[in-house]
Amino acid sequence: MESPLSKFGNTSPVKSDINQQNIGVADLKLLRVFKTVVEAGGFTAASNDLNIGLAAISKQISDLEIRFGMKLCTRGREGFYLTEHGKVAYQACLDLFSSINQFRDTLNHARREIFGELNIGIIDNTITDRKSPVVGALSEIHRQAPKVSVRLHATQLEEIERGVIDGRFTCGIIPVYEEKTDFDYFFLYNEISHLCCSYQHDLFTLAPESLTDARIESASLIKHFYTNHSHQNPTLHFQPSNAVAVQVEAVTMLILTGNYVGFLPEHYISRFVSEGKIKALKPEDIYVTTPFHLVVKKGAAQNAVMKLFLDALKHEPVVADVHSGAR
Repeated sequence: MESPLSKFGNTSPVKSDINQQNIGVADLKLLRVFKTVVEAGGFTAASNDLNIGLAAISKQISDLEIRFGMKLCTRGREGFYLTEHGKVAYQACLDLFSSINQFRDTLNHARREIFGELNIGIIDNTITDRKSPVVGALSEIHRQAPKVSVRLHATQLEEIERGVIDGRFTCGIIPVYEEKTDFDYFFLYNEISHLCCSYQHDLFTLAPESLTDARIESASLIKHFYTNHSHQNPTLHFQPSNAVAVQVEAVTMLILTGNYVGFLPEHYISRFVSEGKIKALKPEDIYVTTPFHLVVKKGAAQNAVMKLFLDALKHEPVVADVHSGAR
């Protein structure tokens, strides 16, 4: 309820230090009392709403007038009236508390939201792996925290490791051939690789009974830069090779020449197998399991964005029906 303007006008202002001090908690309490009095239409009605006595209300209104250096209202036999200054103060009071409520609501809303940036370094050529949870996790991040900025970098292993160490990447998703003390590791899934040859290689057309270990060992094996696969297949002993490759696509190119055999991820070769260009040699017996981990810098604190991403990676992976790429 808005009280009428006082017919007596304004009295001489009281000296105040309001220009020298900020609005504090005590001022807010007095302003709440003033607002309640105005909306109740007087001290008596406000005393019930505030659950305090008339003398206390009168004292607090007087304190507020002294604090602001202006007469805000008249009270007495003539009733309760706002002065011109009082009317301005009441409107300002409404604006102030509206702003406070908006500020509170904004913070409460922000508290339920997640902001930040997620820079991910990921080894390339993994999108065809149905066991990879990355696509599903990124979808979950967007669903739960659409204001998070996501940057995805597909690059080589060493670049990802350097980026995580120097802080360019929040995390990396990589094949782990050996664990290093620079990182904390979170296991995601295993990638299976098979020993492969192309349709131009002599081993391609051999019958299963003719595909002996000795015949396979006679082939020239592409040395993968990151790991020596022979220790995971102790029955095979290949001769030193003059072919070295770093990325999966590079291994594939060398295999397609018909001069070499090499290990390729199972998910990656499906396209070439269906086209009759590549064949896995004794896939049930000769294969390599490579664990994929999410890695972060050793001891790095996990913020809300990182925790959400880790949790999202635990969900069922989204199947990606994509058949090309390059590591």
